[in-house]
Amino acid sequence: MDVQENAVPIGSLDTSKQVPLHVQDPAAMAEVERLLTRRTRDIRLKGELRRLFRERSWSRTAKIVRAWMIWVALLDVLTLSLNMLMLPRAVTLPMLPPSSILPAVAMAVAVAWQRPRAPWLQGLSLIAGMFLILLSIALVGVSAGGEFYERHLNIMLFVAITAIIIFGIPLAWTVTIAVLALGLYLVFQLLNPGLEIGSAVAATLFFASGIIATVVARRTMTILAQKTFLLELRDRSRVAELADANGRLEHLARTDPLAGIANRRWMMETLDRLWGGGTKCPAGAAMLMCDIDEFKNLNDRLGHAEGDRCLVEVADIIQDCVRRDRDHVARYGGEEFLVLLPGVDARGAIAVAEQIRKSVEAGTFPNPGSRVSRYVTLSIGVAVQASAAETVSPEQLQRQADAALYLAKQAGRNRVVLHGPVSSSI
Repeated sequence: MDVQENAVPIGSLDTSKQVPLHVQDPAAMAEVERLLTRRTRDIRLKGELRRLFRERSWSRTAKIVRAWMIWVALLDVLTLSLNMLMLPRAVTLPMLPPSSILPAVAMAVAVAWQRPRAPWLQGLSLIAGMFLILLSIALVGVSAGGEFYERHLNIMLFVAITAIIIFGIPLAWTVTIAVLALGLYLVFQLLNPGLEIGSAVAATLFFASGIIATVVARRTMTILAQKTFLLELRDRSRVAELADANGRLEHLARTDPLAGIANRRWMMETLDRLWGGGTKCPAGAAMLMCDIDEFKNLNDRLGHAEGDRCLVEVADIIQDCVRRDRDHVARYGGEEFLVLLPGVDARGAIAVAEQIRKSVEAGTFPNPGSRVSRYVTLSIGVAVQASAAETVSPEQLQRQADAALYLAKQAGRNRVVLHGPVSSSI
C-alpha cells in the first residue's frame, strides 16, 4: 500500500512556522510537473517531495493531534465524574481502573507530539496510543456490563472515526487505526454473552462499511492536499524563474554588452541616487570623462574586431585602477568612458586619472593610425565637487568634465586636464 503523507492543506498552515518552499533540484521539479499531469487520484509523493511535504505540514498536524488528545482526556474525566455522581457505585467502581488508562495515555501522546521526531517513532506513538485509548473505552463498557457493554463499544468506534477524520496523518497510519478499532469491536462483540456470533459479525461488517468510507474520504483529502502542495511548489518555482529572468533582463538593460561594464543608463541612475534628487552630492564627488585617442583611425587600420577588443581592454584597465567597492565605471558611448569617484577631492581625482592614463599607455595596445603614439592612449577630463563646494548638479559636473576633456584633446591628447577657473593640464 502506498503511504500518503500528512493531509493538511497548505493554505491553512501557520505561515510563521511554514517551511520555505524552494526546490532547486531539477529532478524534483520534473517530478512535480509529471505528477500534476496525471490524474489527481494517482498522485503519490516520494523522496524529497514527501520529506518536504511532511516538514511543511507537521506543525499543523501536531497541533491537531495534541488538541484531540487533551480534549479526549478531559471528556473521559468529566464523563467518569458524572457517572460517579449519577450511577450506583456497583456500576461505577469497576469503571475506574480501565478509565484511568485513557487520560495517562492521551497526555503521553500529546507530549510525544510536542516536537518533530523520526516518522516511525511518531507513527508508533500515535498508533499505540490510539490502541490503548480505544481499549480503555471498550474495557469500561465490559467492566460495567449490561447496557454499558454495547454503548461503550459504539463510543469506541465513534472516537476512532473522529480521529480518522481529523488527523492529517499518512494513510498507512490511518488504516492501522481503523483496523485496530474494528478488531477490538469484533473481539469484544464475540465475547459479549448477550450476543450471538452471527450478530457480532454482522454488526462489525456494518460498522466496517462506515469506517472504510471514512478512510476513503481521508485519502481523498490527503491527495487533494498533496496536489495543492504540488501546485504551490510549481507556482513558486515559476515565480522564482520569472524573478531570475527579470533580474537578468535588468542586468542586461544596465550593462554594456561589449565592454561588460555599466552603460550610460545605469550611470545616470547612479548619479541621481548619489545626488538624492538635489543639486549637490553630500559627500562630494569627482567625475572623469575618458576618451580613447584616435579611435576612428584604429578601426580604419585594424578593423572593427580589433576596435572592439581595444574597448574591452581599456574598460578592464579602468576598472583595475578604481576602488571596486565605491567607484563607478560606465561606457558612456562610443569610445568614451565615464568614471565617478564619490568622496574624492581634486588631488585624489587627478591621481586616479593619471594612473588610468599611464596604465592604458603601458598596455601597448597597437594603434598604428594614431598621431599621438604607436599605442592606444587616453585623454581624460576631470571635474570635482568638494563637499564644501558651491552647489553643482550631476549634469553640471558632467559638462565640466566634458569641457576639460575637450581641452585635453586640444592640448595634444594623452593627458589629464582638471576643470577649473583656469584649467590645468597634467
